[in-house]
Amino acid sequence: MEEVPQGCPGTGSAQAGRGASCQGCPNQRLCASGAGAAPDPAIEEIKEKMKTVKHKILVLSGKGGVGKSTFSAHLAHGLAEDENTQVALLDIDICGPSIPKIMGLEGEQACALGHVFRTDTVWACSTVLSPPVYLSASIDWATLLDSGTQFVEDNLGVMSVGFLLSSPDDAVIWRGPKKNGMIKQFLRDVDWGELDYLIVDTPPGTSDEHLSAVQYLSAARLDGAVIITTPQEVSLQDVRKEINFCHKVKVPIIGVVENMSVFVCPKCKKESQIFPPTTGGAEVMCQDLKIPLLGKVPLDPHIGKSCDKGQSFLTDAPASAAALAYRSIIQRIQEFCGHHQPKEEHLVGS
Repeated sequence: MEEVPQGCPGTGSAQAGRGASCQGCPNQRLCASGAGAAPDPAIEEIKEKMKTVKHKILVLSGKGGVGKSTFSAHLAHGLAEDENTQVALLDIDICGPSIPKIMGLEGEQACALGHVFRTDTVWACSTVLSPPVYLSASIDWATLLDSGTQFVEDNLGVMSVGFLLSSPDDAVIWRGPKKNGMIKQFLRDVDWGELDYLIVDTPPGTSDEHLSAVQYLSAARLDGAVIITTPQEVSLQDVRKEINFCHKVKVPIIGVVENMSVFVCPKCKKESQIFPPTTGGAEVMCQDLKIPLLGKVPLDPHIGKSCDKGQSFLTDAPASAAALAYRSIIQRIQEFCGHHQPKEEHLVGS
């Protein structure tokens, strides 16, 4: 469909193609026929595919640079410390996929079951995608294909558009429909197998990727969203928008994590506020909006070092204040998922 005119009633409205604002629109006849309101068949396909995934969690942030992908990675690491828990991390930050680097998987390739092809600056994947890439597993994709195996030894798998790029420096220059198609294919065509948790790392904001993820996962019983912020008001402003987004699209909010809360000097142990909470930080915001504050993670330079090395900070510094904060937050998320029974939602695609 072409550009939407101002005042468009939407394809799901009874006035679609019939309202005053529809006059002269090149899509008027299509909307009036009702064809534009037809549900995406992928919604039911993904719902069926996700029946083998017990819990599905979105990780959101209003602003970039607040440590959302770092948190997503360590949430996955923390959950996977129980070897009986099957975990997967899906990176849908299409234009800035940092999960392969953080998880130590740069250079890995996916898409073995289909064919990766390139048109100008666009990468795409045909037919069925491979299983996710599993940590500490050197995968022989040809053998995997021949055997039809769905399980690899480790219990933490990762899928990212970064696995489809020939270089981590390659730019992905896509408009909304191509991003939507990639997310659809990740959810529907990746061989996820039996999972206890699927963690979905999203880009900052409330844009195409978020609408696609919510549209496809809500019918598949999405547990909820964890929202990441830093203490200063410039971050909280955008987090309030993210919270409002969740309310509008009926995504339960598991809670908020305040990242980079304070810095504790490793020598004198004195606390410093690198990002001053001039309006009370996440704690006051959560009190005002009546949503849970899952915890505060202190700023620790070793977290960044662990991510650059592709290692788990929880393993590198298990007794640190930040690691203890992570574990407390992860436990609260597990408790939420254990007690919360997600409801099936039916959303009209945007």
